[in-house]
Amino acid sequence: MKKIDILKKLRTSGLRPTKQRVEIAKFLFERDKTFHFTVESLNKLLEKKTSNKFALATIYNTVHAFKSAGHLSEVEVRGKKTYFDTNVSNHHHFYDSENSELIDIDSNDVVIQKIPKAPNGKKIKNIEVFINLKN
Repeated sequence: MKKIDILKKLRTSGLRPTKQRVEIAKFLFERDKTFHFTVESLNKLLEKKTSNKFALATIYNTVHAFKSAGHLSEVEVRGKKTYFDTNVSNHHHFYDSENSELIDIDSNDVVIQKIPKAPNGKKIKNIEVFINLKN
């Protein structure tokens, strides 16, 4: 991803492209594979991989601004932990609770034959299959 794309992501998220935000955005989006993370795990990774120090509030606000702008999706694990995903397309997940790891499942690999009708006054927004793993 070019630097201009990073700046565009920040601006479309309503964020001023400060040095710290640019570095967070590069860390999230300049990669070949999907990246799943919690705000806390991202903070630890940034501490290890970069020379800058980041306030947890800066990371939190940046991540949530990216989510609001549609650049990240949010995945809740049984109401206990919130992960963010750089893959915003419709897809499913395996969850390895022993390693606290989300693993993508391509939406074409899951076949759903019947879906119940939504309750009155509601529409189905999307369907997510979430498969818990154990050793």
